[in-house]
Amino acid sequence: MGTRGTEESRRRGGGASPVTPRAPDDLRTIAVVGPSGSGKTTLVEALLAASGTISRAGSVDAGTTVGDHDPAAVRQHRTVGLSVAPLVHDGVKVNLVDTPGYVDFVGELRAGLRAADSALFVVSATEEVDLATRAVWDECAAAGMPRAVVVSRIDHQRADVDAAVAGLRAALGDGVHPVYELTQDGLLGLISLRRSVCIDGVRTLADPDAAELERVRPERDALIEAVIGESEDEALMERYLAGEPVEPDVLIRDLETAVTRGTLFPVFLVSSLTGVGVADLLDALPRAFPSPLERALPVATDPHGRRRSPLTPDPDGPFAAEVIHTEVDAYVGRVSLLRIFSGTLRPDDTVHVAGHGMADRGHSDHDADERVAHVYAPLGGSLTEVPYAIAGDVCALTKVASAETGDTLSSPAEPLLIDPWPMPEPLLPVAVVAKTRRDEDTLSRNLARLTAADPTLRLERNAETGQLVLWCMGDSHADVVLTRLREGGAEVDTEPVRVALRETFAGAAKAQGRHVKQSGGHGQYAVCEIEVEPLPRGAGFEFVDKVVGGAVPRQFIPSVEKGVRAQLESGLAEGCPVVDVRVTLTGGKAHSVDSSDAAFQTAGALAVKEAAARAGVLVLEPVDEVAVDVPDEHLGAVLEDLSSRRGRVQATDAGSQSGRSVVRAAVPTTELLSYSVDLRSLTSGAASFTRTFAQYEVASDGAPTSSRLR
Repeated sequence: MGTRGTEESRRRGGGASPVTPRAPDDLRTIAVVGPSGSGKTTLVEALLAASGTISRAGSVDAGTTVGDHDPAAVRQHRTVGLSVAPLVHDGVKVNLVDTPGYVDFVGELRAGLRAADSALFVVSATEEVDLATRAVWDECAAAGMPRAVVVSRIDHQRADVDAAVAGLRAALGDGVHPVYELTQDGLLGLISLRRSVCIDGVRTLADPDAAELERVRPERDALIEAVIGESEDEALMERYLAGEPVEPDVLIRDLETAVTRGTLFPVFLVSSLTGVGVADLLDALPRAFPSPLERALPVATDPHGRRRSPLTPDPDGPFAAEVIHTEVDAYVGRVSLLRIFSGTLRPDDTVHVAGHGMADRGHSDHDADERVAHVYAPLGGSLTEVPYAIAGDVCALTKVASAETGDTLSSPAEPLLIDPWPMPEPLLPVAVVAKTRRDEDTLSRNLARLTAADPTLRLERNAETGQLVLWCMGDSHADVVLTRLREGGAEVDTEPVRVALRETFAGAAKAQGRHVKQSGGHGQYAVCEIEVEPLPRGAGFEFVDKVVGGAVPRQFIPSVEKGVRAQLESGLAEGCPVVDVRVTLTGGKAHSVDSSDAAFQTAGALAVKEAAARAGVLVLEPVDEVAVDVPDEHLGAVLEDLSSRRGRVQATDAGSQSGRSVVRAAVPTTELLSYSVDLRSLTSGAASFTRTFAQYEVASDGAPTSSRLR
């Protein structure tokens, strides 16, 4: 048995030993999602304690929860990476996948959704449903993922459960139905019609009085009709309308059907601190949420892209799994969390590891066969060895050296490839520099480990600026990355990100380059005459030979071009490459003895400098095409902000969702270096943007710089 994590988490983790299910029907994998601070990790902790998995619940503030075992999570007091917390209830293993709620870590959220068969949204009773939560809800809806909701913090003094449920319906649709009603001393189940009272963490069930039944009748009727509407028993609705009682077990079975089909979204009420509703939610996890048998699986191909037979959650089928999360542990090395889609994984199995299609993020295509020494059940930062893991389960492997997040693991006899989930584009650049030469080697090793674990981190080595740039999702993500680099032994500093500029000629000019040195012995002699004219943006460089009469011998014309090119590449006024220019060689002079390749290269460079001094040079800066998806209530602020960044708004179109717009603008790259952070602050995290390089344009302060060349 191998364990990781804090001493406190180990001490509290000595509860129930993990159960290895024999059939997918005995599994539930549920992603716990919601905004940062809504109480997701605290809820998972309460469920683990209620099921006996841990002896007592930890605290987010104290850094003692099972889910937040990462030192970065403890430091930031919020989840920064997904963690898996399995529990067993009523003979069913439930994998709770705790996901980050902060937008910087949306890549981990999407990985959690790929791993899960359903999503449990956690929304605080003290807050409204924010736009980020709506966006994730819509993302789940598009993928056909079953969803349910927990209204947390119902014990808070500012809690308004009725308003919270009404807000959920307004934001998420009419399919939202509470399955419990709040009473003065607990909850009343709308299906069981039993009162649930929790005192000192212990639940007691009792029958409600007539007044309570009458009060909840309208909400119960709406719930029952929505549940029975999905029943395969056509006579059930008739029985219900006729006033016949319908057994709770029948209703719960049909509730699970409605949840799986995505027509009903049950709402549970919970206080993780007092325990109210925790046991009731725990009872619902194995009964009201779908098993792996009821969910569609990702499409698999062979490594050459040819479609294979659809995967099925069959423990006896061909092995197929995906790496959903990677950690580098100080004691056991690389730890890979897997969601198994098909087949069974056992110790000593050999698996084929394949990762394709992410070269643009620093993940080169790779294929390798590796032996699996042990199979583990993860519990946050702890690992417990198990004899096998079947289709539908989540397990952990250690020391699979080639496995990276998003990779596919399959049988070497039948290698497969599963396209990774949609990865968000990192848009915040952070330039880092090692403090010493020794740190450079350590930095390189640590970056290789970090990029293997985090597909939302993109590494760029900019040849023009000479900088090492880490593209991150935001400030918090950058903080986590830098901390992990330093914890890995690399002392690094950050520096301002530099943008690669260009130069071009402000106008046409004629010039002569004269390189004559006569000091006895073999001299140097070369004269060339050129005409320079600017070209349209994006045209590049042209060299034209119009020499007549052999003024410049044919063998030296390439030398002139080489010298011109070298000078243009090294820059003129600002030391930036010169682009979009045509240089025409019109004449020159040569010496039968003293002319040489090197002399004409020098003359070509001198001619370009002289032409630049006469015509002037303009500085060009890169401009990106930006598309900002923004709620209409923030549209004015976004437009004003783009204008302040020297942006040119080209169009404002209706968004794909009602109440949103897409602003398209051309914005200088230098103005976008911190835009991901600024836009989030400006719109409370409700807007997003994409950017693509458009072209180089004259900088707004880029007046001709001929005076600097003289």
